[in-house]
Amino acid sequence: MQNDKTTLKDLSFLSPEGGDVFALIDHTSTQAGKDMLRKYIQQPPASFEKLKETQDAIRFWSEHLDLWPDIILNGTLVMLDKYFESADHVSAPPGVLLLSLNGLFQKLLNKQEYFFIQFSLSHLSDFLKGCKQLADIADKQEQVPVLLLQELQLMKEELQHRLTAQLMNITQQTKYGELAQLNYKARRELKNMVYRLINSYAKLDAWQSMAKATVKNNWVFPELLPAAPVCFEATGLSHPLLKKPIAYDISFGKDNNFLLLTGANMSGKTTFMRAIGVSALLAHLGMGVPARSLRISFLQGIITNMQVEDNILSGESYFYAEVQRMKQTAEKISLQAPHLVLMDELFKGTNVHDAYECTKAVVEGLFNHSNHLMILSTHLYEVAQQFSSNERILFSYFVTNLGEDGSYKFTYELKKGISNDRIGYRILQKEGVIDLLHRR
Repeated sequence: MQNDKTTLKDLSFLSPEGGDVFALIDHTSTQAGKDMLRKYIQQPPASFEKLKETQDAIRFWSEHLDLWPDIILNGTLVMLDKYFESADHVSAPPGVLLLSLNGLFQKLLNKQEYFFIQFSLSHLSDFLKGCKQLADIADKQEQVPVLLLQELQLMKEELQHRLTAQLMNITQQTKYGELAQLNYKARRELKNMVYRLINSYAKLDAWQSMAKATVKNNWVFPELLPAAPVCFEATGLSHPLLKKPIAYDISFGKDNNFLLLTGANMSGKTTFMRAIGVSALLAHLGMGVPARSLRISFLQGIITNMQVEDNILSGESYFYAEVQRMKQTAEKISLQAPHLVLMDELFKGTNVHDAYECTKAVVEGLFNHSNHLMILSTHLYEVAQQFSSNERILFSYFVTNLGEDGSYKFTYELKKGISNDRIGYRILQKEGVIDLLHRR
């Protein structure tokens, strides 16, 4: 699956301010794992087969969270990085005189180096012990998924180094002479091996993080289907960032691949589309989704047209930016590989007549791409009415209860059909804007 920065921003997946979906699924133990998790979000598994293997690995961790080693901390990896990257001024192995001195004399002669070596090697020992705990899973557990087994076997092979056993046996009572010899050998022989182990550990850390998020949030693993025929069927689907979300059932696919949403502003259209987009992306990471059930075909990517921004430096207007985003959308869906396309209130940067004509033209063009899943929300009810007889389109709307006294209430209930609610003037009145403007 391929998703650009705009899509990730529209879906609130990666936000510099925090409070995003990433924060919800990040249960990594280390910064290396966190970085790997971020990389997975930006580059999900590229094929259906790889996605299935990744889901199997994450599902395994969701059932065996107790196997995750707690001996490796973020400080462990930070210390190892400093240890191997710091300048090593010792060009020869420790001499006989150095080795003959006990720890007390070493502390007096070179206190800083003594503690640095002791502290670094203890962290290296803990890291290797944690990696061995992980590698042993391949031998102790039955039916370890293929992708996970491959990573564990790589760790096991790396741990065959001749220094591994000695380093793992380090204790507080280990003599300084032995530590000095191990320090000399480790710096010269283990750097590349340790960095390869850290990379493997980071992958496992990201997988267990997604597994832990799935369990903690009571999400379900979706049923993953091949790319064709295109399919999205969900029950009890909700937005994971809402404290009290509304759950929805939604089903569309090959014969009805276009969903047209109507309803008043703030009635729930955008949140609903984001819930679908977030769940689709979570599914393509191989983890659970916030729903009772989800069947989803493998998608090439998610394309959003939600929060388009103008560019004052290049002189681009908001409308021009909208057109450019739609052009990017058209280029991507010209490919046969299926995408999920989420379009929210197109062409807000122009007048109502232009917006109607442009939206109508876009919808007509989208009919030529039946191999993609597409959702369009609009408050231009004339657009929905224009295509009301088209059997390929699913029509749904969000209910707003309107009182005779001018009041309104959002129920966030989704029904089949087309809405004609118009509450803009009511909102102006309720917020006192009209009264303020008429004061002298």
